[in-house]
Amino acid sequence: MASEGTEGEREPLLGRLTPGSRIFYCDNVNMAIPPKANCLYAYVHVPATHNKYYMLIARALVGFGAGNVAVVRSYIAGATSLQERTGSMANTSTCQALGFILGPVFQTCFVLIGEKGVTWNAIQLQINMYTAPVLLGAFLGILNIILIITVLREHRVTDTGQQCKNTNFEEATTNEAHILQGNIDQVAVVATNILFFVVLFIFALFETILTPLTMDMYGWTQEQAVLYGGIILAALGVEAVAVFMGVKLLSKTIGERAVLLGGLTVVWAGFFILLPWGSQLPKIQWEDLHNNSAPNTTFGEIIIGLWNSPREHHNEPPTGCPIEQAWCLYTPVIHLAQLLTAAALIGIGYPACNVMSYTLYSKIIGPRPQGVYMGWLTASGSGARILGPVFISHVYTYLGPRWAFCLVCGIVILTITLLGVVYKRLIAFSVRHVGIQE
Repeated sequence: MASEGTEGEREPLLGRLTPGSRIFYCDNVNMAIPPKANCLYAYVHVPATHNKYYMLIARALVGFGAGNVAVVRSYIAGATSLQERTGSMANTSTCQALGFILGPVFQTCFVLIGEKGVTWNAIQLQINMYTAPVLLGAFLGILNIILIITVLREHRVTDTGQQCKNTNFEEATTNEAHILQGNIDQVAVVATNILFFVVLFIFALFETILTPLTMDMYGWTQEQAVLYGGIILAALGVEAVAVFMGVKLLSKTIGERAVLLGGLTVVWAGFFILLPWGSQLPKIQWEDLHNNSAPNTTFGEIIIGLWNSPREHHNEPPTGCPIEQAWCLYTPVIHLAQLLTAAALIGIGYPACNVMSYTLYSKIIGPRPQGVYMGWLTASGSGARILGPVFISHVYTYLGPRWAFCLVCGIVILTITLLGVVYKRLIAFSVRHVGIQE
């Protein structure tokens, strides 16, 4: 939560620094934060006191450094033409998806090191299953800085693909300044921010609810729910890579707006399928209601209960839908086939909506530097990842999956309605003001 919060605060600030050649200074400064934060996390055991505060600072700094995605998107927007931008944004999203897939895989491999691991006494460094991932992150962060300095170069083109003579917005030529005279459609900008917020809000709440939902509906233990939920999310990550590659081709045929609309429709279908149907109820977890004063219980049943309860308590934790959640008594079970089908549909709709929303956003802003705007867009996504889990946790716990997913379906319908209202305004800056055809 601290990571998401600081990321949301950081991104608009980074955006203000990105115009022109300052983008490389900003990116290098920002890239230098995560390696330092990861090293602080690796040494959090060294101080004699207040270790939890050092850990919190380390996590906050990692979230602070995560704002570089706004800088990267701003650079891509300025370095690509209208025809190239969708493919470039999709490639960036593909790399992000691969990172989300490979990250947990590496972390799982580091479990083999064990909790004790190896200690390098000379520098007081412990290399174990907890510190190895952050040390790898610090190494990759340093590698990123080296690549930016040695490989990446300033490159800025117009929406038609012509090379700009100057990379600084303030030093634009007369022809470039003429193109930039038009005003950005602020209604389209605000609408796209809302669309992006809802897209990330929906996926964040789906990730959050997956573990408790499977525990309640199928009687899985927490370990089983985490394991199988991780497998489902990993499969969605692989599916997202394929979708990112597919939308590059599909958007050339029907356009980004149509892909975005189709993606939202698929997401709505996924949550609609996830609604509880039928008459079968989930297994109820009665453990907390058992006591020694249960009526109509024979002496033999009491002895058997006393004999089994310690083993159940220590070896097999209670499973099922907790009786404290009143909705468990009347809400039908969500079958596993429903969950898998819904997950597959959400795994198709979310990546399509994600890449199309910020691709359209960059085109709406046009050829001027996009740092501030990209910062606000990414900050809205960070806010969605904070509010989504909070929303779904409370609604699901108190009202159940039927109310929770009905509300999500309603939110998606409102979002589709918003998209329909602003559909004609979601066009590129150069198409609106200069008449360029995409």
